[in-house]
Amino acid sequence: MTPWYKSRQTKYSAYAGVYIIVILAVLGAVNFLANRYDQSFDSTKNKQYSLSDQTIKVVKGLKQDVKFTYFGETTSFTSAKDLLDRYSALSPSLHVEYVDPVKKPTIAKGAGYRSDSPVVIQAGTRREGAKSLTEEEVTGALIRSLKSGERNVCFLTGFGEKSIDEENSGSSFSFLKQLLERDNYKVRSQALKPAGVDASKPVAIGQAAPMGNVEVPKDCTVLVSGGPATAYPQPVTNALKAYVEGGGRALIMLDNVLKIGRSEPASEQPDLSAVLAGWGVTMNKDLVLDLSGVGQIFGFGPEVPLILQYETHPIVAPLSRVPTAFPLLRSMDVKSADKASTTKLLGTGEDSMAVTEIGPGGQVDQKKAKKGPLTIAAVGTYSGTPQGRFAVFGSSLWATNSLVGSRQLGNRDLFVNTVNWLSSDEDLISIRPKAPEDQQLNITPQRLNSLFWISIVIFPLGVVGFGLATWWKRR
Repeated sequence: MTPWYKSRQTKYSAYAGVYIIVILAVLGAVNFLANRYDQSFDSTKNKQYSLSDQTIKVVKGLKQDVKFTYFGETTSFTSAKDLLDRYSALSPSLHVEYVDPVKKPTIAKGAGYRSDSPVVIQAGTRREGAKSLTEEEVTGALIRSLKSGERNVCFLTGFGEKSIDEENSGSSFSFLKQLLERDNYKVRSQALKPAGVDASKPVAIGQAAPMGNVEVPKDCTVLVSGGPATAYPQPVTNALKAYVEGGGRALIMLDNVLKIGRSEPASEQPDLSAVLAGWGVTMNKDLVLDLSGVGQIFGFGPEVPLILQYETHPIVAPLSRVPTAFPLLRSMDVKSADKASTTKLLGTGEDSMAVTEIGPGGQVDQKKAKKGPLTIAAVGTYSGTPQGRFAVFGSSLWATNSLVGSRQLGNRDLFVNTVNWLSSDEDLISIRPKAPEDQQLNITPQRLNSLFWISIVIFPLGVVGFGLATWWKRR
């Protein structure tokens, strides 16, 4: 008689038991690793379920505990966790709490509940509310809660600069204002008009009245000159020069002075150009054209160079493989000056050229053109205590609403990164979250009819036919 431990049934039972133990061990190990190392892969076109570089940088750099409190009905907690749990997974210093203000009104009131803010962020004693459950709003509120102190970005006005208040205009800077305010900057227009006639000094008949001195307000963290249409008078350029050389920060964008099509050229800036030359930046009177044809992917012609390769400066370091577009550019020559250390920030490729004359119908003589690469933007520092900083671009059109609002271009990040660097907020330099893209599926009646026959008729009948064929073969 065969011993029980050698019987076939006992062996099969032992094998089955071992298999079950192994499977349970593997499943347990997988669950342990999944909980400890939570990883996900976002295959959506616009990375809808991935946090932006800015969010990751800010959250991972937290040096204090931060609390997110979400307010909503209990049934909405699951959808809120889809976003907020991605934040908490980045740092042990970030904690998330979900509160139903109807069921727990006392806790909600103590946590700072506001009907217009579904998420309240608390960092220390500061509380900031996000107006909607989107990454743009949540990250903006997080930055505002972390950044203390007043930081003002002043946009010069009075000489034809682009406006920050015309919200429905594609040629204004109103979207820049919104972007900067999300980073906790205060944005305003700033006039630096001459003070006028000095009444204590007599003026002869026919003699131009002398202009009084002006100065940049001391509370301006960054001063922006956005494409002045008329020339700055000398008192204004003197004030700008004294501001930077005294430790101020300035972003200067000068438009083209050539007659291009029907558009009126910007006035030449002799006094401002002299100031820039003293800092090592010489503005050229030309038009930069891109002959590579890459811009055609976005519908741009040669008069809108597309930049895909960048220098090593912190402003553009995050923009790797992110295109930026610059309409109607003028080039510049860059060198270090006496007390200014100036370097190239952006440049075109070899398939570019700069022309100084534009004929009828936009005709240009390529034989007289200056071949690329060409410098189109520069940054520099002015030695002093404190240190001054400046950035110069050969156009202001790249920062207008029509281009800054594009999801495919990195113009918005380039502008805000430049302001971040100028204001010494290098920790904010990154690629920012974008609003979710509304992607629609357009189906023609013919395709809809085909989809019906394939999914409702052909595919189910195919499954039935395959089953019948298998049964017939095995019967």
